[in-house]
Amino acid sequence: MAQTSQVIIIGAGPIGLACGLACLKQGLTFVILEKGALVNSIYNYPANMRFFSTSEKLEIGGIPFISKEPKPNRDEALEYYRRTAELLKNDLHLFEKVERVAKDDDGFQVVTQKAQYHSAHVIVATGFYDLPKLLEVRGEDLPHVKHYFTQAHPYIFKKTIVVGASNSAVDAALEIHRKGGEVTMVVRGEQIGDRVKYWVRPDIINRISEGSIKAYFGSQITEIHNDRVDLTTPEG
Repeated sequence: MAQTSQVIIIGAGPIGLACGLACLKQGLTFVILEKGALVNSIYNYPANMRFFSTSEKLEIGGIPFISKEPKPNRDEALEYYRRTAELLKNDLHLFEKVERVAKDDDGFQVVTQKAQYHSAHVIVATGFYDLPKLLEVRGEDLPHVKHYFTQAHPYIFKKTIVVGASNSAVDAALEIHRKGGEVTMVVRGEQIGDRVKYWVRPDIINRISEGSIKAYFGSQITEIHNDRVDLTTPEG
């Protein structure tokens, strides 16, 4: 028999948790379904990542977020959302993947790996972390090609290509470089992104200028091989 609530929230990231807190405040019955860990996307962020936003802008439900620096790091965010989730834990189902959502006369049926649920309303708060921007080139599925970066250790003393020039790409390139990796950036645009964190952008520009990080601007990968990568550049 399906478990019934007024609201089903799919995703236990910051938005999903904020929705849960709002339901709690309004006295609505709800359940939060999350296929992974609590705030799973933040859990998978690079280990040394620091947020661009201040801690105040990451707060949810009016619960203060106190960090050592104005801009918190990943571990501080994980702890903040863990403490926040204490208020929701009785209605929070982690590692329970939603397999199907169907509309019926009374609302929605939601089927997971473990149970069936029914509610009048469904909130989809899954975010975009599980949808990496693919290059859509031959060889992208090779085992040495990664779409997520967590730490630089596996790339020590290795030649590594980082695609892109926004915050995630720049952070990865700098961290791998500092750990002894030989980094080459392939950037479709003509420069490092304007939205890169203001305290990081000069660093990556200087590393490229001095040649310690190589960069191909106005360039794209056309094919990935086991031992090389093919590019199109302004020079051909």
